[in-house]
Amino acid sequence: MTTDRRNVLTPEALAMMDTIARTGSFAAAARELGKVPSALTYNVRQLEDSLDVLLFDRSSRQAQLTAAGEELLNEGRRLLAEMDAVANRVRRVATGWETQLTVAVDTIISQVTVFELCEAFYARCSAQHVEHGTRLRVRGEVLAGTWEALLSGQADLAIGVGTHATPPAGIEYAPLGEVDFVFAVAPHHPLAAHDGPIDDAELLRHRAVAVADSAQRMTPITVNLLPGQDVLTVSSTQAKIEAQIRCMGCGYLPEPMARPHVEAGRLVVKEVERTRPRAQMGYAWRAGTGSRGKRLPLGLALQWWLGQLESPATRRALLERHTWFG
Repeated sequence: MTTDRRNVLTPEALAMMDTIARTGSFAAAARELGKVPSALTYNVRQLEDSLDVLLFDRSSRQAQLTAAGEELLNEGRRLLAEMDAVANRVRRVATGWETQLTVAVDTIISQVTVFELCEAFYARCSAQHVEHGTRLRVRGEVLAGTWEALLSGQADLAIGVGTHATPPAGIEYAPLGEVDFVFAVAPHHPLAAHDGPIDDAELLRHRAVAVADSAQRMTPITVNLLPGQDVLTVSSTQAKIEAQIRCMGCGYLPEPMARPHVEAGRLVVKEVERTRPRAQMGYAWRAGTGSRGKRLPLGLALQWWLGQLESPATRRALLERHTWFG
């Protein structure tokens, strides 16, 4: 019976569970997987019968997981990540190059510089005639979500993480630099005409724009919001700037990202009584470890990226260069 249960827990079955949970319905999952809903339902029932558990609550119109289903989903995602990691390590040991390198990038980081690094990476691989080169995956994250992507094994390198007192075992950290923040509003926002430093009581009267932390399991970080303040929450720093330009709220912005909009007159910087925040930014990566904790050499792709990040000019550009020209 144990062997039968093990046989049904295939990567395909685990991926099916992940797709159903992510899309929220059997119909949507069937479309994504290229199946008809009845076939997907049959596959789920087969899985349930083999495990002798109920994975989905049939009384709900949505694909609502039971407690057993939640456990299978969580463990399944972990197993799939481990399978990918094993395949990646095997190829890295054989060739030195990773199958895939995932870079988590906080939305505070310069996108143009990240893409220039991607271009340079591909050019380097082409020049060296690397066969079956490493696939790059760049994912945007916010605040604690950038750390979470790395710690959970979903990323190999995280750029734009906050300081960490003691990085966990297997994680290396290096400083990137500091980022100043400014409080900015649209020229036609009521606070634009305010004389003198703005206190908390006045700020409380106006809607703030906040970027949602992308962390799913770690404790989300909330910064510079007052209790009871109306908040518009968006998904990225770029979206936050757009919302503030449209006078949909106010808030702190990274000074390098706000600068071109301030110079163009789309935003106005105001003084506030609160201490102006300054963020210490860094980058972190997963050290190479194999079975029994044996230290493995870093993959050649990760080595290349870390080599680029050792450059003070590159680190400065990642924090400050937010225009596509110049």
